[in-house]
Amino acid sequence: MVDLAEIQAAYYMVAATGVIIAAIYYVYNMRISQRNSTLALKAQEQNLETRKLQLITALTQQLFSKEAFMKYGELLNMEWRDYDDFEKKYGSDFNLENYANRSSTNYTYNSIGFLLREGLVDSEVLYGFLGVSPSFLWYKFEDVIVESRRRYSGKDNYEDLEFLAKEMLRIKMMRDPEYKLPETFNKYIPTK
Repeated sequence: MVDLAEIQAAYYMVAATGVIIAAIYYVYNMRISQRNSTLALKAQEQNLETRKLQLITALTQQLFSKEAFMKYGELLNMEWRDYDDFEKKYGSDFNLENYANRSSTNYTYNSIGFLLREGLVDSEVLYGFLGVSPSFLWYKFEDVIVESRRRYSGKDNYEDLEFLAKEMLRIKMMRDPEYKLPETFNKYIPTK
């Protein structure tokens, strides 16, 4: 005949075995879950990197087209004496095409500056694509933009263009401490 103590001992062993199996199952599931989380995180990181690359590709296609270079060259060749002269020659009331070209280019660079400020793109990567071209644009139009901020648009207008331009120039100066931003920007000045 089976003794009650033996039955109780067997029950405890079965219960203990169940607890051990449950613990092993729990640890196994945790490891699978952790591995899946790691894989999902890696997939998200790859997806983010792919999106960044797509964004940079789209922006560079926009900036490096023949039309974009024509606009950029036109902007850098503009000349004016003061803000009023600028407005009479190039303002939206008198020269809508120039205003559209200028705004389109500035907002494109401003958008890139926003991405940089938000940490969505790396400054060294951008420098590899853009060099000091945003710096030329910013310093060419700095007085006009500052006056426009004062008169119309507030202190934050084109703040990310300014940020981008200064960051690209900072990198240039780190790489080439003797570099000086040309006063004429892209305009050719013959040697005398």
